[in-house]
Amino acid sequence: MEITDLRWFALKVFYNKVFDIEDTLKGDGIESYIPMTSVMIERNGVKKLTERPLISSLMFMHTTQKSAIAIREKLEGRAMIYSRRIDSRFEPVAIPEKEMNIFMLVTSKGENGVEYIGEDNPRYHKGDLVKVIDGPFKGSEGHIVRIKNDHRLVVTVKGICAVATSYIPRCFLQKVEETD
Repeated sequence: MEITDLRWFALKVFYNKVFDIEDTLKGDGIESYIPMTSVMIERNGVKKLTERPLISSLMFMHTTQKSAIAIREKLEGRAMIYSRRIDSRFEPVAIPEKEMNIFMLVTSKGENGVEYIGEDNPRYHKGDLVKVIDGPFKGSEGHIVRIKNDHRLVVTVKGICAVATSYIPRCFLQKVEETD
């Protein structure tokens, strides 16, 4: 990976201030993505559908490795970029484009029933890898698991998070051979 190639990076945002960080990134010309969900809230007997972050402390930015390193200092104390140790320094971890595209496909449809199920955890990877061939999640890939007595598609951004879709009919699924 070239240091000037655009890549996706995950940010852990402190105090659930994802929209403040989004504004900061916009000011620097950096594209961001916040997975959102629709929720019904009731205030004073009035029900209203509203959008809120699916994962309150998580967002993503699309930038270069060099820019990610520079922005890390600007966000210090407000957010951290998921990083790994390389030699004696910490480098931001780039998310593979295909993985991020599938994650955004599943979390941007506005479908009811998409549920955050926690950080990447091997117990969610049992079962077959499948591709959705029809319906609102068409084109996404993930593992089928049983959650709350329902078969659901789990899409993972490795080491960052996993989300589960609502029920997907079996006829909309096609088994995919796993490759490493």
